[in-house]
Amino acid sequence: MTGPLMSSKESYAERRNDLISLIDDQIIHGVYKTQVTQEKQKDPITGQDKTVSIVKLVQDANGLYARQDHSPLEEFAIKTFNLAINEVKYDPTVESQIKQQQDMIMQVQTSIAEAKRAEQTALTAAKNGEAEAAKAKWEQEVIKAKVVTEAEARKAVAALDVQTAELRKKELELQGEGEAAKRRAIMQADGALALKLDVYKSVMHDAFDAVKGYQGNWVPGVVMAGNGQNGHAGNGAMDMINLMSVKAAQDLNLNLAVPSGSGGAGGSIRQDRKGTK
Repeated sequence: MTGPLMSSKESYAERRNDLISLIDDQIIHGVYKTQVTQEKQKDPITGQDKTVSIVKLVQDANGLYARQDHSPLEEFAIKTFNLAINEVKYDPTVESQIKQQQDMIMQVQTSIAEAKRAEQTALTAAKNGEAEAAKAKWEQEVIKAKVVTEAEARKAVAALDVQTAELRKKELELQGEGEAAKRRAIMQADGALALKLDVYKSVMHDAFDAVKGYQGNWVPGVVMAGNGQNGHAGNGAMDMINLMSVKAAQDLNLNLAVPSGSGGAGGSIRQDRKGTK
């Protein structure tokens, strides 16, 4: 009477203790009153829907299990103790099915465990990949920050170089302006007399040097004496030197007075190739 209350698989395994308890209760108090209902359930192995007969215990008005029959042991006050099931016999076909179901359930559980492990492995790999990606990203961020910092440093140095160059330019301009102002002041003070005298000295030096090196005759062998109105006795070399001196003085804006030469009016100087008399 207890067998229909559970499946063979349940009585064989997970509800074994319930089986003993239900048997003991029915021996003492009588057989349960039951009702059978049809339910749709999924097969735990195939996953397909199937119709199964479910035996349920009927409850009385007090919420207790209703009895189909009362136990004669209870009527005669006979009590039982320590019920033990030594052996439960199942039909060979049922027992074989139970073992197959248990094997398949174990395989399913193993597959589920393997799937869970594979899923966990995939999650671990994904997390490791994310960690590596994050690490690589931050490494790139560090490199980027370093490059940006170096670029900013170079930019700052370049800006300082530009400022330094501008200041140097300004310094040179001020120095040039100061030097120009100094030279203008000197020229305004003495009319650049020193520079003009240097040029005049150089011109006269070159002129007399040219005269010294000349090997020909500067004047004809016989000349007529002048009348003394031009300040000298008609010497050609002196005329040329005087002209060069006057021209240099005029070019340099020098006020060099040329003193008048002395010599008697109508006097004559006779010159030949051997000398002057």
